[in-house]
Amino acid sequence: MGNEDLKKGNTILSGDGLKLVRASDDLKLVRGLTRRDFIQYSVATVASIYLGILNTGCDGNSGSQIDNQIAEYPIDSNVVTTTDRVLSFPMPAQPAGPNSGTGLYLSELPLIQEYSKYGYGDWQFSEEGLQIEPRYDLMPDPDAYSAIAASLTRIQQFANFFAISDIHITDKEAPNQLIYLQQLDPKNSGPNTSIYSPVMMCTTHVLDAAIQTINALHKKTAFDFGISLGDTCNNTSYNELRWYMDVIDGKVITPNSGAHLGAYTIDYQKPFKAAGLDKSIPWYQVLGNHDHFYIGSFPVDADPSIGLREAYLSDNVWAVADLLVPDLTNFPVLFDMENFKKPPTYYQGVLDGSTRTGKIIHAGAVEEFNIPPKVAADPDRRSLLRTEWIQEFFNTSTDPVGHGFDLVDPSQPSGFACYSFLPKPDVPLKVIVLDDTQSETDGSTDIHGHGYLDANRWAWLQAELAAGQAANQLMIIAAHVPIGVTSIGSETEWWESGKDPNAKEQNAVTLTELVATLQDTPNLLMWIAGHRHFNTVKAFVSHDRVNAPEKGFWQVESSSLRDHPQQLRTFEIYLNSDYTVSIVTINVDPAVAEGTPAATSRYYSIATQQIIQTDLNLNNPNVLIAYDVFPVDTMDPSRKQDGTKDKSIIYGSVPGVPYCASYNAELFKQLSPTMISALKDQFPTNT
Repeated sequence: MGNEDLKKGNTILSGDGLKLVRASDDLKLVRGLTRRDFIQYSVATVASIYLGILNTGCDGNSGSQIDNQIAEYPIDSNVVTTTDRVLSFPMPAQPAGPNSGTGLYLSELPLIQEYSKYGYGDWQFSEEGLQIEPRYDLMPDPDAYSAIAASLTRIQQFANFFAISDIHITDKEAPNQLIYLQQLDPKNSGPNTSIYSPVMMCTTHVLDAAIQTINALHKKTAFDFGISLGDTCNNTSYNELRWYMDVIDGKVITPNSGAHLGAYTIDYQKPFKAAGLDKSIPWYQVLGNHDHFYIGSFPVDADPSIGLREAYLSDNVWAVADLLVPDLTNFPVLFDMENFKKPPTYYQGVLDGSTRTGKIIHAGAVEEFNIPPKVAADPDRRSLLRTEWIQEFFNTSTDPVGHGFDLVDPSQPSGFACYSFLPKPDVPLKVIVLDDTQSETDGSTDIHGHGYLDANRWAWLQAELAAGQAANQLMIIAAHVPIGVTSIGSETEWWESGKDPNAKEQNAVTLTELVATLQDTPNLLMWIAGHRHFNTVKAFVSHDRVNAPEKGFWQVESSSLRDHPQQLRTFEIYLNSDYTVSIVTINVDPAVAEGTPAATSRYYSIATQQIIQTDLNLNNPNVLIAYDVFPVDTMDPSRKQDGTKDKSIIYGSVPGVPYCASYNAELFKQLSPTMISALKDQFPTNT
C-alpha cells in the first residue's frame, strides 16, 4: 500500500469488517475511532498494527517474511462492565434459503466476504448499561422483602471472583473436524457453531483479551480467585489445551498447526505474546465435555474400529457420512456413533490459515476429489485422555499448583476430576468443583453432552454437601453442565441412561433425586455452570418457601468466550445486615481494541448470531410429553410439568438494544437459623 492508495477513493484498508477510511483530511476506523484515537491506539499497539497491516498488506498476503517480531495485543483502556454499556446490533430477517439476495442463509455462514454487504457484524455500544436486577425469588415473601432489602447494609464480603467458560480453543487446521456438515445440513447441523464458525480463527486472542480485562478489573477491586467452567478445548487436543494454559501463563502463542500456513503473513496466524493472568489471582479448573470427548460428543476410544484417535495425527482430511442427523425412533437417544462406520461421503475440510478470512478448503463430496486431500500432520494434535488432560494443569506457571486437581482425593480412581476448596481461610465458604460430564465408558452411542454422575461422583458430592452443612459452611457448586433448564432429548440435558439401550453404566442419580438432595442442603447458595453458552439465572425455590425458605438455591449460567456474547462473569458474595446473603453477578465484555484479532472475532461472533440466530433467550417449558408423542421424566422437578415457561428465567433489557444476551442480578438467599447463629458469632453487627 503506497501513497497512491491514500489519494484514491475513501477506503484505504478493508478487511474483517473494519475499514480505515478517509473523511476529508481525517482518518478514522468505521466504528467511530477518530484520527486522534487512532494515533493514540497505534502507539499503544505498535507491534500489532505493524504486523497486522504493514506485513499483511492490503490483500492479506505479503511477498516477504522480513518481520518476525512477536506481536502483542493490548486491550482498550476503557474497561467497564455491562452495567455501563452493552453491545447493540440489529437482528435482521433470516432468509428462508440460500441465494436469497436478502441476506445469508445458515449454510452461507462461511461467505465472510459477503458480511459487509448485508451489514453483518456491525455493532455499537448502547447509551445505557444493563441494570442489576434484584431477585427475591427464594425469600418467604418476595414482594414484601423488596422493601426490606432497600434498607439493608452489607457487613462482610465473603468472596469476589470471576468465571470464564466454554473458550473452545480450536485447532482450525486439524484434519478430523466436522466443518462441512454445517453447510451440508443447515436444518440439523447448521446452528451448530461448535463444528464451524469464523470465530475459530481467533479463539486464543479472545481469551487473551478476556484475561487482560480480568487483570484490569482486578486492579480496581481485587479478585479472590477465578474459575474456568470447562470446555477449554474444542476437540480434546494437546495443542488446544497448551494454547489455553499458555495464554493464561502469559507465554508466546503460536496459534496454528501443521504446515503453519500464514504464520508470518496473516494476523490471526502470527505468533503473539499473551499478557497472562495477574500472578496474584489463583484460578481453578472444571472439566467440560469438549475437554475429553471428540468435538464434545463422542468418546475417542469407545470403538477403536472407527479410528478416532488415529484421525488426530493423520495427514488425511477426514471423510465421513452426515452423522449428526437425529433419529426420533430411539428418543431420547437421538444420535448414533455407529454412523461413523457408514461409507464416507464428504470430506470435512480445514481452514486455510494463509487466507485472511480462513477459507474452508478440502471440503465437499468425496467424488469431487481426484485424490484424497491432505494436510501436514502434527504430533501436538494428539487427543488427550482424561488423566492426561488433568495432569497438564500441573505444568503451568500460575497458581495454585494443579489449579485444583492437586486437591483431588488420592484414593479416588484415576481421572477423578472433583475437588473442593475454601477461597479464604477466615470465611465459611466452600466451592465444590463437580465433574458432571458423562463417562467415557458408559456405553452410550449418543452425543455425550448430557449431565451425568456415576456412583462414585454421586457419593462424593453427597459427602461434600453433608460435610459443608455440618461445618456451617456456605457452599457453591461449580460444574460444567447446568441442571433443570434443557428439554429432555436435547444434547445438553440430564442423561436418562435407563432409556439408552446401549448404556453399560447408569446415571447414579435422577434429576429429581439430585435437586431434592440440593434442596435438603440449606447452606447451598448456588450452582454455577457453562455448557449451553447462555447467560441465565434460575431459581430453585424451596418446596416450603414460607417455613423453610433456606432450602432454595440459585443457578447461574455463564456464556461462552467463543460464541456471542463472548462474555465472562463476576460474582460478589455479601453477608447482609439481616444475615441473608446477596450474590451480585455481572456480565463483562472483553475490552477488545479495534484492529486486533479479538476485535475481528467480536465482529465474526455478532455476524454469526445474525445469520444463525441462536435463541439466547431460551426458556423451555416443562412438559410430560415431548414432541406431543414421547413421555419424558421431568426436566425440572422444581416446577410443574404443565407446559408453562419458568417464571424465574428472565432476560435483561436495555433501551435501544434489539437483542440483549446478558443478564445482571443481585440474588438474595435466606439462610437457616443454625447458619445465621454461626455467622452472628463470627461476624457480629455493630448494633
